[in-house]
Amino acid sequence: MKKFWILIAFVSILFSCSDNGVSNKNPNIPSYPVNLTVDMNLPAYSNLKFASNGIIVPNYGAKGIIIFNTGSGYNAFDAACPNQVVTSCIAMTINGINAVCSCDKTEYSLFTGLGGKEYPLKQYRVEVGGSVIHVYN
Repeated sequence: MKKFWILIAFVSILFSCSDNGVSNKNPNIPSYPVNLTVDMNLPAYSNLKFASNGIIVPNYGAKGIIIFNTGSGYNAFDAACPNQVVTSCIAMTINGINAVCSCDKTEYSLFTGLGGKEYPLKQYRVEVGGSVIHVYN
């Protein structure tokens, strides 16, 4: 009987593991390898030290990477419009706390990545150490 309970505990632990909830299943945006390091002490990235500020770093991912300070951490999203074919639109722009798609003018929250359409923004993992932000997938 003791082995039975150990087995149940093991199976429960196994199924409770997750990959942090980030789902990047989007047929419109290819999965490019991303490994980006940003130092917020540099003038180009210093706005990231303050809550509700974001920047776009070009030449990473499909159309660039949007990094956003949520106040309690950082989010990183691809700047490609998630509900359009990647070749049909230019990179998204930042409008306050939202990213705006150049094709259909849909706004996506930089806090959640949601925009009211089928696919949310493609999100990347973020690690922060001191003043350095590491974005990767």
